[in-house]
Amino acid sequence: MKKVLVVDDSALMRKLLTGVLREGGYEVQSARNGAEAVAQVAQWQPDVVTLDINMPEMDGLTALSQIMATRPTPVVMVSSLTEQGALATFEALALGAVDFIPKPGGTISLRVDDIAALLLEKVRSAARARVGAAAQRRPAPATVKPMAPAARPAARVAAAPGAAPGTVAADAPEVPGLVLVGVSTGGPRTLEDILPRLPADFPWPVLVAQHMPANFTDTFARRMDSLCALSVRELDTAQPLLPGQVYIGRGGTDLAVGERAGRLYGLPRPESAGMLWHPSVEVLVETAMQHVDPRHLVGVMLTGMGNDGAAAMARLKRAGGRTIAESSETAVVFGMPAELIERQGASLVLPCTGIAAQLRAWLPSRPGAAARPAARAAVPAGDR
Repeated sequence: MKKVLVVDDSALMRKLLTGVLREGGYEVQSARNGAEAVAQVAQWQPDVVTLDINMPEMDGLTALSQIMATRPTPVVMVSSLTEQGALATFEALALGAVDFIPKPGGTISLRVDDIAALLLEKVRSAARARVGAAAQRRPAPATVKPMAPAARPAARVAAAPGAAPGTVAADAPEVPGLVLVGVSTGGPRTLEDILPRLPADFPWPVLVAQHMPANFTDTFARRMDSLCALSVRELDTAQPLLPGQVYIGRGGTDLAVGERAGRLYGLPRPESAGMLWHPSVEVLVETAMQHVDPRHLVGVMLTGMGNDGAAAMARLKRAGGRTIAESSETAVVFGMPAELIERQGASLVLPCTGIAAQLRAWLPSRPGAAARPAARAAVPAGDR
């Protein structure tokens, strides 16, 4: 029987989470703060820890750092739905947490059914995670520009002056192709090993379907934007797809590719009832193939549990597209890339630290594009 340690300063939350996990077949103990958690991880040696962030005596981030330093254990953060909670969550993921679940709001005892299935899914996935995989990676690049405020400035919209939002400027460059990224559990830290190593003059737009709730994708996009030479934004409205841009699919929607007036657009769609995970990798790849020659598409399948997007990316490869599956040596959860490999849908199998270099080799910088400003150079010296 797998063992789970529940860490939360709220007695009600400890009771709620413990009850769900015991009904799910887990042996459960609890701790009231980070100091107790560190001690119990060392003594009881749980298979998974669920960890609150805001606690007295020792907060969750400090406890996480100590756990990863003394006895690395899969950790699922329990995060509030506020922007501050989202920022702390991504800091936790950078420190080594495997995943997170949104903390129920309102009357917690009445929300047990809302989180029970999600909690069990996250813990089950975390129990299979390879927390040691992160140790094989290079350090994440340091922040190279301030994190954008929550309200994105109008200058970031790719429209001509005075044009309606989403209108493409007359001199906007044509898009020769698309990079399509599918990722789930362990994704935020893995993307930090890839996107910051792409140059500002990268020639194709990059679309990312990261399984994540709606309250977190904007904060995640702004965090990635602060780390990358490319411009990163959440795709929350229909947007023209432009080179040098990364589009993170908004949680609670599916990220699709469409066409307007001969231009490629990224479109947020209501979640497809036929898909288990959202934003759906399958929807992203299928819609891209409807509007772009598969030979001008590159699919990248990263860490995650399940098989979302494996069938579509395998079809993409058979149609002449190129695909990369993350290798087991760095994948936190090898489910999604393993599914693609088993379907013979991977052109290459690479560790996450080698994917950016391969993309740069396949897709050299745009002729005549402006050189990347030195102040935004997020690529480690050894990778240039």
